[in-house]
Amino acid sequence: MSESTPFTYVLDGGLRILAVDDDAIQREFSVVYLAAPGVEVITASSGEAAISFLENEHFDIALVDYEMPGMTGIDLVQYIRGHDRLSNLPIIMITGREDIASIDAAFKAGATSFMCKPVNWRLLTYQIRFVLRAQAFIARA
Repeated sequence: MSESTPFTYVLDGGLRILAVDDDAIQREFSVVYLAAPGVEVITASSGEAAISFLENEHFDIALVDYEMPGMTGIDLVQYIRGHDRLSNLPIIMITGREDIASIDAAFKAGATSFMCKPVNWRLLTYQIRFVLRAQAFIARA
């Protein structure tokens, strides 16, 4: 970004993001790098903790780590897709894995999108915006 180009936020206000990752640093990065006026990022350290949030609160999108101890990201995506109230929640699977089997498993489970670590946070904000726009279009159809 040149000095003459002012910084702009990609994400709009009124957005609630659930970021699920067993890595504390990734959770903190989610809070810092997805910050924007009116955007709230809630973090969960496990799939089980994420379910507790999802059952009691509203989120616009979930960012889910693939590999977590206990309930994996795949398990969490399958839970969300099997739950009536949550079944249309957009989910971006985020992982260090980029092999064909992992990508296929994520989408077969019901992930909306897939991103590899290390995360390009600016790109992720645009991907979140795109996924939310696509979801809104589908909901209107």
